Amino acid sequence: MGLDSVRGVDRRRVLRWGGVAAAGVAAGGAQVVNARPGRAAPADPGAIPPAARPGGAYDRYVAKLAAEGKFSGVVLLSHRGRTVLSRSYGMADKEKGVRNDPDVAFYLSSAGKPFGAVAILQLAQQGKVKLWDTVGAYLTGFAKDVAEKVTIHHLLSGTSGLNNPDVDVQRVFQSREEVRSYNERWARQAELVSAPGTPTDHAGAEVAIPAQIVEVVTGKPYWDYVEEHIFKRCGMTGTAFFTRPQWLTDKHIAHPYMELADGSLVDAVRNLDKGSPSPHQPGKNPGRNFIDAPGDGGFATAPDLVRFAQALGDGTVLDPHYAELFTGPKHPHPPQGGGLRGGRAAPADASFGAYTLPVHITNGQWVWGRAGGDPGAGASWNIYPDTGWVGVILSNCDGVPLWEIIEQEIQTITR
Repeated sequence: MGLDSVRGVDRRRVLRWGGVAAAGVAAGGAQVVNARPGRAAPADPGAIPPAARPGGAYDRYVAKLAAEGKFSGVVLLSHRGRTVLSRSYGMADKEKGVRNDPDVAFYLSSAGKPFGAVAILQLAQQGKVKLWDTVGAYLTGFAKDVAEKVTIHHLLSGTSGLNNPDVDVQRVFQSREEVRSYNERWARQAELVSAPGTPTDHAGAEVAIPAQIVEVVTGKPYWDYVEEHIFKRCGMTGTAFFTRPQWLTDKHIAHPYMELADGSLVDAVRNLDKGSPSPHQPGKNPGRNFIDAPGDGGFATAPDLVRFAQALGDGTVLDPHYAELFTGPKHPHPPQGGGLRGGRAAPADASFGAYTLPVHITNGQWVWGRAGGDPGAGASWNIYPDTGWVGVILSNCDGVPLWEIIEQEIQTITR
């Protein structure tokens, strides 16, 4: 899942957020230094909205969901690097009696895809890849039109024109190498169904192919490169591409509780013979992956996702101009709905595709982030660069109204 240079927006300054300086806010203060033409700056970027405080409307809303059995997981709101609200509900592992807490890592699903774009941009700023290079400049085995016409930019911006080959959701993988080999073959089945430059709809090859380019250029498995050059550099000590054996044994990894057709919830990773009845993900079980496909998924704690936002803003993980390139809007989105949103419209005045993530303007403020969902798991992280906020939602059971919670978070921060 997910949601990108807008005309009239001055992005020439080095804009920082997290604990360093909010975009448009002087470091260490709340003075607006680059209010943009055509919009009012936030009245007081340093203020904490009452709804965001402990005991406020957002806190009460999530607590009510948890009390009704509609939320299990962690929510976190951080302002300029300081935690304003952190709440944990439910069990990470019911069988072992382990409760969810901020140190528990949750399955990210598509919310982990932007790490692949960051990896590519790290290589681009080193001059090792060019965003206009085509797939065939690095990889073999693709159809001629894909190899010669589809560029890295097309892949990262979601405008490749590729279709989404069928995935064998019943297969139970037994090793990292089996996962890599399968996904290398799978990506090569992708076909051009429209001209490169045409926005596509969640085409999996758009994240699989850049991950393979990372491996060819660096000589390292994608998972190892990202863990070393992104997670470690950002101080994300609880975040990794864990394997299924680790998922089963490490008490710091939340298990996904998947709803079956009869309404019961099962631990997906301990019941690989069970699959989701959801019409959006029929038969799928995320536990069948030995490790997530290169370019996808992974596991993260809520505080680690705040650390990622801070590192993105202070030049730790990308040079400032490449960080701007990562989040810069590339093309407008039509109204979003359907799929895992359940027909709900995106909570945005204007939404755009950036590099593997949506960025949008809501209530006159930018929101950058990514969400993802799989049976028994949901994840969302949002960066609010105008005011220095970061919001994280991580869940580990079906039935969580993820998009409603995201809307509540965004409205809490931006109104």
